[in-house]
Amino acid sequence: MTVLPLEDITVIGIEQAVAAPLATRQLADLGARVIKVERPGGGDFARNYDTVVHGHASAFVWLNRGKESIELDLAGPEGQHALHALLAEADVLVANLSPRALRSLGLGVEELQGRYPRLIPCLVSGYPPDGPSRDKKAYDALIQAETGLMSITGSPGAPAKTGISTVDIAAGSYAYSGILAALRHRDRTGEALPVRVSLFEAMTEWMGYPLYYAMHSGISPVPMGTSHPTIAPYGAVTTADGQQVMIAVQNEREWAALCRLVLERPDLVDDHRFRSNSLRVANRAVLDDELAGEFATLDLPVALERLDNAQIAWSNLNTLESMANHPELAARSRWLETAIPGATVRTLRPVATPGGRCAEDGAVPAFGEHTTAVLTELQLTEETMS
Repeated sequence: MTVLPLEDITVIGIEQAVAAPLATRQLADLGARVIKVERPGGGDFARNYDTVVHGHASAFVWLNRGKESIELDLAGPEGQHALHALLAEADVLVANLSPRALRSLGLGVEELQGRYPRLIPCLVSGYPPDGPSRDKKAYDALIQAETGLMSITGSPGAPAKTGISTVDIAAGSYAYSGILAALRHRDRTGEALPVRVSLFEAMTEWMGYPLYYAMHSGISPVPMGTSHPTIAPYGAVTTADGQQVMIAVQNEREWAALCRLVLERPDLVDDHRFRSNSLRVANRAVLDDELAGEFATLDLPVALERLDNAQIAWSNLNTLESMANHPELAARSRWLETAIPGATVRTLRPVATPGGRCAEDGAVPAFGEHTTAVLTELQLTEETMS
């Protein structure tokens, strides 16, 4: 029998959208029992983002494999009673309601630690709970703008948000790793430490590279499309047959190989404008023109063969349609067969699980599917909750 790392851990998720559900789904992938608490009237609003996966939302299917769903009205006494019965038996609480809402429910860190000394509370907020913006509304795109991510994404003169929920994913990932560390600490010492994650701080950490560059150079990076702000050549080129390929040159050896073996232009190696990475960055426009002219003479198969022979890193510019059929995803081992209400779909196997082990039979729950079973397990009835 396969033993999973977290199969003795119970997690309560008062969660919605992306950040907290991503953290708890990864805990479920490692075997934790995750009980998702959803509000009456429809539950997690991510259930209704779209209906493309056999009537279910693609985001919800992605984020909620392996969980149980219960419907509780936390504003009422019965819901509060049931929630605290759950927390009394749980190891972890993950919540991404607003700090104000959590305070109104008596679910602040201090209250939780005083009442449940073994419970690890993980609270995900938009801004740090002790900062000046603690009660400000925050969503993924807003934090992308606030932390400067949009200022370096897109094309010159046209900043853009990323095509995925980068901020939410960052925060959910930090919540997940923080919870694992807190569980390890509790196992060693008996002390249950809280984990606080804000979208703002998570994205600030991810922005460390460009932030430090701007702080110490006095120059803020700008959107550059597929190019790299501090490395050249690095970006997309177009071949003679109209195909695009990404290339990346990381050092002088690779630059010389690109010139001699791919472009067949050895004269560029010693061109005074391109003799170092810093010079190539400073003369990027001229360099890009040289590359464009040379790649425009090569059909894609020829260009790729030369890049491989020169050991230059390259990749395809895939669409999501082509990505779905990527050779790396063709093996059955990359996928799980996951039940959703009314159907079974393929979902991606989680990454970085110890020994490759994960919970393989987790289903995506219907709204409130497990309410009766969980409340019965806790011996809660209308009489005991009144």
